[in-house]
Amino acid sequence: MNQQLHLARHLRHAMTQAESLLWRHLRAQRFAGEKFRRQQPIGAYIVDFVHFGARLIIEADGSQHQDCAHDQTRDRWLCAQGYLLLRFWNHDILLHTNQVLDEIHRAVIGRGR
Repeated sequence: MNQQLHLARHLRHAMTQAESLLWRHLRAQRFAGEKFRRQQPIGAYIVDFVHFGARLIIEADGSQHQDCAHDQTRDRWLCAQGYLLLRFWNHDILLHTNQVLDEIHRAVIGRGR
């Protein structure tokens, strides 16, 4: 099996509390009938969540991502592929879930969905 696919499968089983909470809202087209995937390989990267129709990527970040040069390079490449990236801190997902979901919904609608 491809190394990247193996890592993505592992990440699906090792989600953070914030990722799990967000996935409960996004999975199985529960989120306004929209289709999201989790821990999805795109190019050389694995993204937390993606909506391919809206070309929207959602990242749930902990403190290890603050001012991370790798993330900046990754984000530039993904944006160059036509994706919009939304990054949310884990604590915001856990404490302000409805506001995070509202922002995701606005982005999906704004991307022509």
